Amino acid sequence: RPTIDRELLESLPNLKVIGNSGVGVDHLDLKMISDFGVKVTNTPHAVADPTADIGVALMLASARRLVEGCQIAVSPDTKYFAVDWLGVEVTKATLGIIGMGRIGYKVAQRARAFDMRILYHNRNQRRKEEEEAVGAHYCKKMEDLLQQSDFVMLVVNLTPETHKLIGKKELGLMKPTATLINISRGAVIDQDALVEALQNKVIRAAALDVTYPEPLPRDHPLLKLNNIIITPHIGTATVQALCTMAEEAIANMLAVLNGQPIPSEV
Repeated sequence: RPTIDRELLESLPNLKVIGNSGVGVDHLDLKMISDFGVKVTNTPHAVADPTADIGVALMLASARRLVEGCQIAVSPDTKYFAVDWLGVEVTKATLGIIGMGRIGYKVAQRARAFDMRILYHNRNQRRKEEEEAVGAHYCKKMEDLLQQSDFVMLVVNLTPETHKLIGKKELGLMKPTATLINISRGAVIDQDALVEALQNKVIRAAALDVTYPEPLPRDHPLLKLNNIIITPHIGTATVQALCTMAEEAIANMLAVLNGQPIPSEV
């Protein structure tokens, strides 16, 4: 994506709006941009469903070891299927959602169909009727959520407060049978600490749609582990989401240019 720096902004005196496709704006210096009197918009509605879908897909794939299973099924070396090759169940397990915004809430709606116990940690507690609609319980302290969850899903924006939110201490609080899923941004996890935790079986597994950098260097230790699934940041990579994001971005920009209320201003 193009870098929006001071030089670019100075060269565009008539610029009114930067329409970001996608919800994350951690690649934009919002303060500098607003100093130029330029508005920033994003597309939170288009991304919510497909990103929640990928979170649940990663949870299921990791729990049932789908990637490993596929490799065994198609490998030329496979002579028989082992009877003691086991995954874990998602149904009735405890899911801890860190970040209960639009996407986090949609993850909870989906998890409810699996009869999961849903815990969540968020800056603000959701309204009681919203909690009851998905059967979610608020954890004021993230530590409480980490200690109780079988699956921990990260759905936060990347900010200075959430940078390396999950490190050695947090991984150590998780159950040794737990799985960490990240559909937010790579830098929300301390990757060195995650490598160590997966190697030493501090946690059972991880499933990541995001890393830092993207893609990881080909010799990165995360790529050598068998208790991890990594996908190439495909949370919003659907035909429908791409079209909807474009439409939403255009609607935002036209609203700014026409002096109308902006649907999704950052």
